[in-house]
Amino acid sequence: MFGTRRSSMAGPRLLLWGLLLTLGPQPGLSTESGSEATEDGDESSTQKDSKSPNRHFVYGRVDQEVKVYVKINRDSPFLVCMDEKLAHHETIDPFYLWIGPDGRNVKGHSYVNLTDTGKIALKTFAKDMSGAYMCTLSYTSFKNEVLQEKEKFRAFKFIVLAYREPDYTYQITVRYSASQCDVPANDRFFEELKTILDDLIFGLTCQLTDAYYKCHIIKAPKHGLQNEIFITFRLSPFGAGWEAVCRQLNYDCEDETNKRVMKARDRIEEFFQKQPAIMRREFETIPEIHYLDNSLEVTRLDSCRPGFGKNEVTHNDCSSCCVVCDPGTYSSDNSAHCKICSSIRISYYGSTAC
Repeated sequence: MFGTRRSSMAGPRLLLWGLLLTLGPQPGLSTESGSEATEDGDESSTQKDSKSPNRHFVYGRVDQEVKVYVKINRDSPFLVCMDEKLAHHETIDPFYLWIGPDGRNVKGHSYVNLTDTGKIALKTFAKDMSGAYMCTLSYTSFKNEVLQEKEKFRAFKFIVLAYREPDYTYQITVRYSASQCDVPANDRFFEELKTILDDLIFGLTCQLTDAYYKCHIIKAPKHGLQNEIFITFRLSPFGAGWEAVCRQLNYDCEDETNKRVMKARDRIEEFFQKQPAIMRREFETIPEIHYLDNSLEVTRLDSCRPGFGKNEVTHNDCSSCCVVCDPGTYSSDNSAHCKICSSIRISYYGSTAC
């Protein structure tokens, strides 16, 4: 694959290019979006709630609000104006009244699917639809058969919140052995490696950012001093062309960009993980600059779109989600968390400014 085997400084370069030829793709290949699988077991269902992320019905609870998380631009599950206990019994002359976050009756609104049995589903959920949905159920109760008739009331509160999937960025670190520190060969190798990795992820609309390296002298247990190159970079889904990809989608752009960045991550992981085996097979003498086996570390860094943030305490039932910012908080950039606004009073969900 490499032609003649060498032990000179050309060795690392040949090794890198040989791996690229093994893994592909080369410039000009397809811009496929990659696997449909998502990370952390993320489902493509439309809602999450405190009991089960895939339930089609969410029941109320007496004297306790129920949080329901709805993926943005999807339909919510049906919210049931009963608790589960009452739903398993006969209800006489039921009457249901649903009040939305604006304090008005939701009946007749185009975004609401209201059934005769008091269930509602919120259609094409947007972040400004987030808030408290209150339902009052009135029904007739009989005692001593039909001799004593009494009207009863139950109230149920649902806090319905929009969420998005986070945008994935990966921080990747690797280590290479080197003959010396502070020599031009290390600079050339680093630039060559960046070029190889750029070619490797070509067509996935991702990019490498914040790339740098440092050379350190290491004293390992039971070994003498050795020079090692520590390389760090980030893999971002927002490379050239990602906006054009998103314009082709009706919604859930982050689902597509995340698929692409995960595929780019897989290619880079495979690139480094195959180096030791190929080096042993192709080189009689180990090159001076060579990848150190098992030194690859990949860490996912999540970010959220403006108006959304992660909070594992407040939203522990949707801890991996970017949930719409609560009233009193805001997120103006692609950070991972909503910030508290102390200068003005924010009374709505999803604020992007203080």
